[in-house]
This record gives sequence, C-alpha cells and structure tokens, in this order.
Amino acid sequence: MRRRPLLRRAAENAPETAGRHLRAFLDHLDATPLPELAADYVATFDHRKRCCLYLTYYAYGDTRKRGMALLRFKQTYAAAGLDLDDAELPDHLAVVLEFAATGDLAQGRRLLLEHRAGLELLRLALTESASPWTAVLDAVTATLPPLTGRTEDAVARLIAQGPPEEEVGLAPYGGGPVPLPDPVMAPAPVPLPDPSVEARS
Repeated sequence: MRRRPLLRRAAENAPETAGRHLRAFLDHLDATPLPELAADYVATFDHRKRCCLYLTYYAYGDTRKRGMALLRFKQTYAAAGLDLDDAELPDHLAVVLEFAATGDLAQGRRLLLEHRAGLELLRLALTESASPWTAVLDAVTATLPPLTGRTEDAVARLIAQGPPEEEVGLAPYGGGPVPLPDPVMAPAPVPLPDPSVEARS
C-alpha cells in the first residue's frame, strides 16, 4: 500500500488503455478499507482455481512437468542477474511483472506471452465474477498483442477441461499405468454343522 504514489505515477505514464485500467483499480484501493481488500484478495485468488496467480498452473496443473517450467522461470531470472529466493514461486504473476518492469522487459514479456492462455483465463474469470481485480489484468493484457487463433483455442480448452492433471502411475520416462494388485479375497466360509441333524443322531 505504501507504493500507491509510485503506482499512480506509473499509471499516468502507461499507455492509454493500460493506464486507464490501472487508475480505476487504484481508485478502488483508495476507497476500500485494508481489511476488506485483504479478505477479497484471499477469497478471489486463494479459493478459486480459475483465479490462480501462478502462471504455470494453467499450462501444467499440479503435474511433474510444472517443476521443469518453474525451473525455466528461475533460469530466466538468473540469466538477467536476479537471484530469486524461495519465499515465492517464480511464476507468480506479481514476480513476473516486477521482473519485466525492473529486470529484463523483453524476457519478462516473453514469459507472459508463453502463458498468454492462462492470463486470459484468469482475466475472464475475474470479469465473470465482477472482481475489481479485473482492472489489473485488463491493464496487463492491454500491453500484450491481441490473442491469436491458437491461443484462443488453448483458452477454450482450459475453460472446458481445466488444467492438466497428473497421470498417476507413469513410469519415470513414460509408459502405461502401473497395474493395481488384485483385490484381497476373503477366505471361503467354512460350513458349520446343522444343529438339528446333530440332535437327531
């Protein structure tokens, strides 16, 4: 919140569309009590999968491939001289935006474009819920090229299917599912003698 004056100056110097959206969100910040802002942030980004701020989640879900994607983010930062600690995952949108703004604009923009479908799904989810955070995503996407047909198809798949799920049981380098063991069978019941027969004998 202490950075609001800096954000105001950035919004004034931003391209017209992006600046307009940023100013709208900053107006919301100024008019909303901090506890309400915090509660809305948690409800929006921590409790809704389609509003995830971790960009690789949309492309890889919670699969093992996501680990390699996160490593590529860290390698990109390291190549630009940014030594990111482990307090935050490198694909968090705020981390990527700060890297683009203060580190390497071209590489930060590349990371955003590589995850353009996820960004768009996040923007659509915020728009659908009439979230004030929509303005931030509108500002970010206003600085990127329009969606291509390929990206639009990827967004449609994400809407219909969600992020990928881990393929449980794969061998280390691919392969079919590991067969499950046969169920444990209960022992066959032992026939008990009929009391009426014993009484007659």
